[in-house]
Amino acid sequence: MNWTKQGLIYKPTGEMPFSRTHAQVPFGFPMGEKLRVYFATRDENISSATSFVELDPDNLKTITYVHDKPCLSKGAVGMFDETGAMPSWFLPVTNPETGADEIWLYYTGWNKSETASYRLGIGLAVSRDGGLTFERKHTGPLMDRSIYDQVWVAQPCVMREGNTWRMWYLSCTKIEVIDGHPEPFYNVKYAESTDGVKWERTGHVCVDYDDFTDAIGRPTVFRDGDLYKMYFSYRSATHYRTDPSRSYRIGYAESREGLTWERKDELATIARSDEGWDSVMMDYCHIFPHKNQWTMFYNGNGFGASGFGYAVSQPED
Repeated sequence: MNWTKQGLIYKPTGEMPFSRTHAQVPFGFPMGEKLRVYFATRDENISSATSFVELDPDNLKTITYVHDKPCLSKGAVGMFDETGAMPSWFLPVTNPETGADEIWLYYTGWNKSETASYRLGIGLAVSRDGGLTFERKHTGPLMDRSIYDQVWVAQPCVMREGNTWRMWYLSCTKIEVIDGHPEPFYNVKYAESTDGVKWERTGHVCVDYDDFTDAIGRPTVFRDGDLYKMYFSYRSATHYRTDPSRSYRIGYAESREGLTWERKDELATIARSDEGWDSVMMDYCHIFPHKNQWTMFYNGNGFGASGFGYAVSQPED
């Protein structure tokens, strides 16, 4: 895919108490005649909540609505998400019991760690009012650390194929203290489910870290013809917060069946800008079809502190 950048779309103004900074991990969600973009935003305590803006579907640089409250906030004291609820993947689902239309949100719950800064788990929340509010389906996580995922799990991408629910998620396998700071090492693993709630995992690795790539960020998987395609961000373990040569950039892999992946980062064809909001980092992308082309929402510098923008790619013949 050849991507053409279209520029920055949105950055919080800081006027709302729950949304002082960041528009992180953007997710494009078409809703009839409007296009909603969900994202994670932070309060003065750096706690993540889920909210959204709506865009003109014919001109994605035009913001038509900014939601003034969180759709999902941090959980209760002691819960896996007590310090933040960061969205990852949204799916329209018909409730098998009631026949009602719902939106399922797979999200990352944050809680603090004394030695490793934070721990993460995967939760599920459901909306029955068209995505304005989300209620936790369970107060505990769907997935947490396990024999296959030693430190934490996070940022799932979920796809339904027939009666099978498929998940590609981040799995942290170790923490190394580098220059006095605990740095996580994580890859992309795979899980399956028959109902979207109870997930089976075997530790199968789809995209691993290597000599340079010490962390993979938020996979987005989609079908394009006979191929499964995965875009993600990746970085080094050291100096990635300030050094563009070691910081987040967009990577790419492809697969015939969604399990065995061949990494082909050179085909991502989208690079950081020489200056501006995405000159140090490009990360946390989401890709979906819109107006007969592929659209990518992504974050720039500061892990989403500089907001989110977009790029487009014409379908290949």
